Amino acid sequence: MKELHWLSEMPKVDLHVHLDGSIVPETLIALARFQGMPLPTFDPVSLLPYMQVGENCCENLADYLTKFDFVLPFLQTGDALAYVATESVRQAAECGTKYIEIRFAPQLHRHKGLSVEDAIRHVVRGLKFGEHQYGVKARAIAICMRHHGAEANLEVIDVAARYWGHGLVAVDLAGNEAAYPAALFRDVFAKAREIGIPITIHAGEAAGPDNIEEAVLQLGARRIGHGVRVREDDRVFELVRDRRIPLELCPTSNIQTRAVSGWDDYPIRDYYDRGLLLTVNTDNPGVSGTNITQEYRALVERFGFTPREIAGLIMNGVEASFLEPDLKDALRREMRGSLDRLLSVLEESRTG
Repeated sequence: MKELHWLSEMPKVDLHVHLDGSIVPETLIALARFQGMPLPTFDPVSLLPYMQVGENCCENLADYLTKFDFVLPFLQTGDALAYVATESVRQAAECGTKYIEIRFAPQLHRHKGLSVEDAIRHVVRGLKFGEHQYGVKARAIAICMRHHGAEANLEVIDVAARYWGHGLVAVDLAGNEAAYPAALFRDVFAKAREIGIPITIHAGEAAGPDNIEEAVLQLGARRIGHGVRVREDDRVFELVRDRRIPLELCPTSNIQTRAVSGWDDYPIRDYYDRGLLLTVNTDNPGVSGTNITQEYRALVERFGFTPREIAGLIMNGVEASFLEPDLKDALRREMRGSLDRLLSVLEESRTG
């Protein structure tokens, strides 16, 4: 128990993972060499500071997002997108992840001639290959960007709808929340609601709980990306709790982006004890230098979460997933069975 080996053995899900935030130095070096593109260094250790933040090096979310500018030029071809998607699945498999939802913004990958449809198609291709190779169910979420206009974002919704049920499960809104509040995007997500495609919205991370309320009541969000600032308004807290809106918490990232002041201020234990529906995720494992096992380790070491509570959070992720219903039923049975067996072993070892 003391060394927490059981955390590595637990099957997991990760619902909030950005494709361009998942790249590790070795992957970027491979992309650069394949595409004949320069890097400041081809040594993985020396490259890391260009790609990864430390716990105390960001002032806010906008500062954190600058790390993405470094890798995006290498993600402008179909093969590059497919390769990184497959690599993301491989990394997830190494941590015992059984299901992952990878999100990305198609409009950010068009600088060398790809269309929105091309970008989605190649990411889905890479995820399917990763699923076949590593045994992890993997689905895509298409992101609309806050700094993009309505026309560009509506195009993302329209193309995503064609891939819904064919490797893609939802649409999202991401970017600089403080500068572009959720209310600006009502028309875009009205289109998504009309189609019926599930919606998750980044809200309550770099701006206040009014964005969470807007995302749920006006944009139609079925999940909230982060939502860590929901505690700032009791009425919004009750809305999220009573409607059972899952929060996609990303502890390490939330600390790094200054969504909260530090680990001592991180509200996950309070939220859990007060009945919010919580999931735990990595956000940007490459940028943040984390993985899903490390996220759960922090909850055990810093907040005293027990193995059974961790298992409950993992199952929350299963229930909150946008996976197709029949596959979700199968995943639920598989995960519940594996977690129950592991918990039984742990509890026997503690009493034996």
